[in-house]
Amino acid sequence: MKINARLRLLLLACLLAPALRAAETLAILGDTVHTLTGAPLTNGVVLLRDGKIEAVGPAATLPVPAGYRVVRAAVVTPGLIDAHGTVGLSGLLNQPHDQDMLERSAAIQPELRAIDAYNAKDPLVAWVRSFGVTTVNTGHAPRALVSGQTMIVKTFGRTTDEDVIVPAAMTSVTLGADGLAQGDGAGPGAPGKSPGNRSKAIAMLRAELIKTQEYARKLAAKDETKRPDRDLKYETLLRALDGSQPLLVTANRHQDILSALRVAQEFNLRIILDGCADALLVLPEIKASGFPVIVHPTMQRSFGDMENLSMETAAKLHAAGVPIALQSSYEAYVPKTRVVLFEAAEAAAQGLGFEAALASITRGAARILGIDSRTGALAAGLDADLALFDGDPFEYTTHCTGTIIGGRLYAP
Repeated sequence: MKINARLRLLLLACLLAPALRAAETLAILGDTVHTLTGAPLTNGVVLLRDGKIEAVGPAATLPVPAGYRVVRAAVVTPGLIDAHGTVGLSGLLNQPHDQDMLERSAAIQPELRAIDAYNAKDPLVAWVRSFGVTTVNTGHAPRALVSGQTMIVKTFGRTTDEDVIVPAAMTSVTLGADGLAQGDGAGPGAPGKSPGNRSKAIAMLRAELIKTQEYARKLAAKDETKRPDRDLKYETLLRALDGSQPLLVTANRHQDILSALRVAQEFNLRIILDGCADALLVLPEIKASGFPVIVHPTMQRSFGDMENLSMETAAKLHAAGVPIALQSSYEAYVPKTRVVLFEAAEAAAQGLGFEAALASITRGAARILGIDSRTGALAAGLDADLALFDGDPFEYTTHCTGTIIGGRLYAP
């Protein structure tokens, strides 16, 4: 009997998903420890207790206390962070019952929450964890004008409520071909449906933001009888207007990037640019905006809005002083998830360099996601999230020998 590629991947992911362990008291000994707070440590030690990092230092000055379980690795890094993906919503099987990353009934649905669809036990969650990924910003796919809200979650694989750390992180907006009604990423959407072109998309987005401003004014009415009924759409967009929940704006064409910046200025929005295949065409404008960029996957296919992508995009944005992070993103094919470890390795080889590439999937990503007080580096008091390798993490022949999340060790 032949086993197709999809089934083989499913079986492999199940084999890689180890039994869940409780948080342990661990001493991680690394030949090289990348703390992301300073220079790498040679013969470093990271002590973990109660799900947190207790201490970090060279072995010569930080002895391992009695009772700690010792785990050794050639290279130790902070747990890896995927700054934008759809894992847990776009499931492994690629069947309707496990594809919750997109709702096509309307162009603008900010009220949709990733937390209500996320499947912590999908094999792809275990798959990315097996490569050292401990945290993901996941949610609805960039295939609608406003597709919903993302969530930030640890890849424990327990339940959604146990694993989530930011239930409503960002509201996803897509400008360009992918944001058009029933668009396929290479051209306009289905005839007669809105938005059918870029002008309509921006007009619809502006109209909803203006309605949200009016909703806010009515909520502030002294006369309670004049206050509007609850509206989940406008409640969500209110958080964009007050800056408490940024818009994650996927825009790849240079005119869409500029439209995003224009709308952000008009409504005083806090946005995070996403994709930005044409970034090098409007680099001064991106830098002047001060907004960070979650760069398109280095290995994404270059057609349609992505035709100008460059493997050097991350390097050139970083060189210009633009804060960056890397992502697995979303494309409509199985297995529907990349691994940011490989994306960072490719970016490092294409001019970003080792240290900046590692930061783009650890400390830099944590800062952009607003979770750097918890994770993204190896320092006392941060979550005990680590990735262990038997060599240079960006070498193809290197293996992830263990992933630690909140002090829980997962070993393949």
